[in-house]
Amino acid sequence: MVQNMANALVGQARSSRLAVIAMLAGGHILLEDVPGTGKTLLARSLSSSVKGNFKRVQCTPDLLPSDVSGVNVYDQKEQVFRFVPGPIFTNILLIDEINRATPRTQSALLEAMEEGQVTSDGVTRKLERMFFVIATQNPIESHGTFPLPDAQLDRFMMCLSLGYPNVEQEGEIIKKSMQDGAFHVDSILSTDDVLAARLAVRRVFVHDALVNYIVNIVHATRKHPSILLGVSPRGSQLLVRAAQAAAFVEGRDFVTPDDVKMLAPIVFGHRVSPKVKANRVSHTDLIEKIVETIPVPA
Repeated sequence: MVQNMANALVGQARSSRLAVIAMLAGGHILLEDVPGTGKTLLARSLSSSVKGNFKRVQCTPDLLPSDVSGVNVYDQKEQVFRFVPGPIFTNILLIDEINRATPRTQSALLEAMEEGQVTSDGVTRKLERMFFVIATQNPIESHGTFPLPDAQLDRFMMCLSLGYPNVEQEGEIIKKSMQDGAFHVDSILSTDDVLAARLAVRRVFVHDALVNYIVNIVHATRKHPSILLGVSPRGSQLLVRAAQAAAFVEGRDFVTPDDVKMLAPIVFGHRVSPKVKANRVSHTDLIEKIVETIPVPA
């Protein structure tokens, strides 16, 4: 999948790999960067690699929760209400510019992302077994935006920033944009393949020493003098699942400390609340410094 996505993406091998890891781990991903850096292209490349249903929601302040989850419509002929599913009933859902939706609409995603179901008018409906959310947002612009609350951020397994390409990569991007179909990605996996891979990921071995290593990192975030709110137990569980998926992607059936060190800043960065908040960014540098202070198991 990473190689397949490279047909459309330039210089984003790391981001592509992390997105695949999140999908195979059963988590969701938040892409946070300035406009024009390829967030939507990465989401489309990932979704196109899977032979499943893909839907996109463009968030605006007037978007309603029912526009995402669905609505009951009265059938005059049958004289009954019929449920019309919203775009959330799909395999891969792209929520573009999620912070432009109101908190009421953002909350429509909470139950779906955590429990894989949607409750509308008192009726609970299950989502697809293979359900994956990719959300994007611009962390710089503040006009007409609604910052995601901590409860919403905690639903995302990873928060990624793509960054700007270097000189050579940007030149290659310009050349690709002048070619027809240069950003096309083939569908190479079915939803059943992804579900089978998720089961295999759960069987990847995690030594007790690595569990203790993760717990020590988590507790260090809760005791750090610069952090007001540390990582939650959900965060430690998601790091284990992400590390298992990373090992699986590398072709291993066991997790190493390097898997944990590589993923901790990405999984934990958006879960901590520093005492001094300059802006709404993922605090990966702070997590990296904390990880360096924790002894690595032999």
